[in-house]
Amino acid sequence: MKISKLTLAIATVLGAGVTSGAFAMDLYVDTKTKQIYAEPGRGRELMGSFEKVDNAPAKAEKLDKAEIKAIREDLALKENAIKALQEHKEESTGPSSVNVKLNDKGIQFETADKNFNFRLGGRIHADASYSMDDNLVTKGTTTHVEANDGTEIRRGRMEFLGTFYKDWEFKSQVDFADNSVSVKDMFVQYNGLKVASLPLAITFGSQKQAFSRELQESSNDMMFMERSLMNTLNEPTVDRAIGLNVATLNKNWTGQVGIYGDTVTANTSNTTADEGWSVNSRWTAAPINEKTKVIHLGVAGNYRAPNAAGSVNDKALSYSYETSHMSNLKVLDTHAITNINNIKMVGLEANGLYGPFTVGGEYTHTWLDRENGGSNLAFDGWYGEASWTITGESRKYKAGKFYKVDPAKNFSFKNGGLGAWELAARYAEADLSDGNVRGGQMSNLTVALNWYVNKNIRFMADYNKVLEVKESAVTTRDGGKPDNLDTFMVRGQLAF
Repeated sequence: MKISKLTLAIATVLGAGVTSGAFAMDLYVDTKTKQIYAEPGRGRELMGSFEKVDNAPAKAEKLDKAEIKAIREDLALKENAIKALQEHKEESTGPSSVNVKLNDKGIQFETADKNFNFRLGGRIHADASYSMDDNLVTKGTTTHVEANDGTEIRRGRMEFLGTFYKDWEFKSQVDFADNSVSVKDMFVQYNGLKVASLPLAITFGSQKQAFSRELQESSNDMMFMERSLMNTLNEPTVDRAIGLNVATLNKNWTGQVGIYGDTVTANTSNTTADEGWSVNSRWTAAPINEKTKVIHLGVAGNYRAPNAAGSVNDKALSYSYETSHMSNLKVLDTHAITNINNIKMVGLEANGLYGPFTVGGEYTHTWLDRENGGSNLAFDGWYGEASWTITGESRKYKAGKFYKVDPAKNFSFKNGGLGAWELAARYAEADLSDGNVRGGQMSNLTVALNWYVNKNIRFMADYNKVLEVKESAVTTRDGGKPDNLDTFMVRGQLAF
């Protein structure tokens, strides 16, 4: 709005109904509130000098047609002036006006019309682990191997999220853990389309594929420091990849279908250059979905063809299990599996939440179709878990995923708050032996104690025990099974 337009509007309004002689008045505008004042003050700028004039006839005893017409025109002019003032107010608080917030979700910027927003987030997971009874050797050799005890930055991520024109969202997530840089999520999502009244989210870029609740959920929300033994089947095949996903995320059910290529790692070959690809889908239903009562059911399927070099997601396909992320001790290991024609997978999910209690689990079955004389293979894995929030809070559920506990009262020495305390246990099995591939079979137990200091800070302690293992990649020095392998892990977490 130009000042001349605003000046004309104010002058017109001031000219209403004055029956005395003309006089001048200085007017000032508050640069923040946009209110108009007759006196100078802090934060006010001079708009100019305005003059009241006498527009009304001295006597209104009898008006001729010309005078009535003039009054009507005068009223119309005043109405237009009021509209001009309103337009000025709307423009002054429009997209150029940005609201800034800093809270538990990080730093956020949003325009007044909510068309654009930006948020900076991140996470730090600082871990330490210690293993017992790990004086082992590689199977069939005398080569000594043991778990790596010590500390690491498990995750150190920065997130950039935002919205353009309300319907277009983006997310860029970069990890600096292991003293290197890797791209995690990097996608654009369109949310402005409905089909048969169902909202659709169309996502393209690097993202998690549509398979497994455990894999879909953020590491910030997991009850345990690491995903289950079953994830040895999922991570090599259905973790992040570049692709297109179409999803409808409703309160009581969700569905998504995606087609993907390989990861963000560039293919530098010009002899075996063609990428692999996959199609997968995940559907969930929540027949009971209340704040403290949830029944969750899910099913997922995946089909993947390797790239021209026979790799899956830019790596030679192998399934293995480490006792912890930093231990480098692989108890199960198929080593590289070659001559892969395609991979087919199915996953089942079931979970329940009742107040501070949760119980649930997942199952994954994988079929490997091989060529060039390689025998077909089948592997599977599953887990069951349960948790109890000792302080009474409930986990949260939304659109087919569970989220961490938020404490009812933050920990504070001054105010006496304890935060939230959670106890969880998980039993898992995986079978990676079939045909001429003997990756091993194993079961383990994990017990966790989590302390949620507030919405952003969490401390975790896990105890992981190998219960039974067959055909392990490692043995004791006398050739025995590493059945009594114990691992203790702790984590300090900041997420915003």
